[in-house]
Amino acid sequence: MTVRIFVTGGTFDKEYDELEGKLYFRDTHLPEMLELGRCRVPVHIRTLMMVDSLDMTEPDRAIILENCRNCVEENIVITHGTDTMEETARMLGKAVLEKTIVLTGAMVPFKFGSSDGLFNLGSALAFAQALPAGVYVAMNGRCFPWHGVRKNRKTGEFETIQP
Repeated sequence: MTVRIFVTGGTFDKEYDELEGKLYFRDTHLPEMLELGRCRVPVHIRTLMMVDSLDMTEPDRAIILENCRNCVEENIVITHGTDTMEETARMLGKAVLEKTIVLTGAMVPFKFGSSDGLFNLGSALAFAQALPAGVYVAMNGRCFPWHGVRKNRKTGEFETIQP
């Protein structure tokens, strides 16, 4: 079973410009993360975009949907910014694609060294292989169905909500 990974940006892939004091995107860190995690799951990585999820538009979400719909793999992981991850999950969930799609992200950039991204990526890969068809959000070892999750902005954690 090959897992398709779609990269959309988010904190996962941000870098820090020490001179400007700003976060920015260069390229995805996914290959490095998979190597560091000693991943033995066959994967195909495709970068769809490199955007902060607060800047993600409906046309961007349409690109994500079309790529999920058109890829041959039935198990998909999407790296995504945490601020609007639940919006993308809802859009994908309503599309009913009959694939297992798991969105994940990070609160701290991978390049900072103390990121939760590596753990979240590993969890998402495991959930994508084990769960039935549907759309899920995987963060901090927990997995939520697309219609029952939100980011709690006070605690910085994802939590269950009633659909």
